[in-house]
Amino acid sequence: MNALIFIDTNIFLDFYRVRGGEQKLNLLKRVDDHHDRIITTAQVEMEYKKNRQIVILESLNKFKTPDWGGLTPPAFLSDAQPAIAITKSKSEISSQQNKLKKRIEAILKNPSTNDPVFKILQRLFRSKSDFNLSREKKIRFKIRGLAWKRFILGYPPRKDKDTSIGDAINWEWIIHCAENTEKDIILVTRDTDYGVNYNKELILNDWLSQEFKQRVGRKRKIIITDRLTQAFKTISVTVTKQEEIEEDSLLEEKIRNTEEFSLENEF
Repeated sequence: MNALIFIDTNIFLDFYRVRGGEQKLNLLKRVDDHHDRIITTAQVEMEYKKNRQIVILESLNKFKTPDWGGLTPPAFLSDAQPAIAITKSKSEISSQQNKLKKRIEAILKNPSTNDPVFKILQRLFRSKSDFNLSREKKIRFKIRGLAWKRFILGYPPRKDKDTSIGDAINWEWIIHCAENTEKDIILVTRDTDYGVNYNKELILNDWLSQEFKQRVGRKRKIIITDRLTQAFKTISVTVTKQEEIEEDSLLEEKIRNTEEFSLENEF
């Protein structure tokens, strides 16, 4: 498929929720290789940088110290080999946790040097791609004007009680990129700003679908998905089976967390 990909801010922030080694960020590195196929904006950059530290700290709240009290053996077993091994492991884990805290502090304070996600995205936001609506491009004023108009009229995409035209800016830029190329569009998002999620599948909002056809053309396609792997595969960028598994795992964890949050707030 000859298409451009718009990657919503929530997709980038989810890379801070991926667990495991740095190899789990391989999918994000594909962004580095395809700046010329990705639609982005200064609005996405701002939202990412506004929320980066918050998401990092939220993710760290799930990284807890073991309950050492439950692992402390009774006194009569304190000199047993397993008990000695547990004590040694406790000391090693505490040491590694202290190192991790220092690394986290460095990532929060100096991301351009220490945060691998930030460094990759910074290159995207600084790219000279025709599809990057940076603050240096004068057309941003036209896009903002169109975004303000649709926001006042209550057009999607927008969140309930939204006071920002951010989603509208992104959509107007997507339309502009589609109008000025012969390419189709793939939206990658995990929010419901652009449509609804039914049976684990995103469906584009009716109005946005109609508007795209009217402004861009009925023969042009627009696809919405919550998987970056699917978007890359659609434009013939190779992704590994492991990358697909890891993204599926992340989405399943997000669904579980959402369900747990809903249950907690029912009582």
